[in-house]
Amino acid sequence: MVPKTIMDQLLLDIHPHSIKSLENFVIGNNYEVISIIKKFITDKNLQFFYLWGVEGSGKSHLSNVVKKNNILVIEDIESMNDMEQVEAFNIFNNCKENGKKLFITGSNSPNNMRLRSDLASRLSWGLVYQIKALTDNEKKLALLNHSKQKGMSLNIKVIEFCMKNLKRDLHFLIATLDALDNWSLKTKRPITIPLLKKLLEKKE
Repeated sequence: MVPKTIMDQLLLDIHPHSIKSLENFVIGNNYEVISIIKKFITDKNLQFFYLWGVEGSGKSHLSNVVKKNNILVIEDIESMNDMEQVEAFNIFNNCKENGKKLFITGSNSPNNMRLRSDLASRLSWGLVYQIKALTDNEKKLALLNHSKQKGMSLNIKVIEFCMKNLKRDLHFLIATLDALDNWSLKTKRPITIPLLKKLLEKKE
């Protein structure tokens, strides 16, 4: 039986905590977007960037990367109330006047979020790109590659079980596999679906 302190740490490990970078971002069908974001970070002539996409497509990951480069970031602009939108509009103008960069994320294209018309117009001032979510097959391949890099010995059915029964956020799935691998090593038991179920039962 696994000691409680070890089990508690394994369960904590299921929460994504890795440092976000462009290197560990799974690109999928987003090569152009990532290339432009790299250029935006370094090119002084590029001032505004609006990135939109569905939940789980990687907007938060990329926002963290941009923040590390001392660039102002506004996330989830579609969730702002009217007063917050006015404030965002003023931030745009301030950045424009002072030559500062601004990176914004949202759930849809500028004119499809029922924002104030003046704010929607500002979102189109600079670069506007959609980030596409990974397909299930791309996520499965990413999980397989991660397990191979770590030297994990597991059946593809374990990954398929994760894809079917857990939330499909890639970093959560990777963290779950890592926690499962750690538990497998500590208990000297092979990585199987029953072992995964046991870990998830403890988590709940």
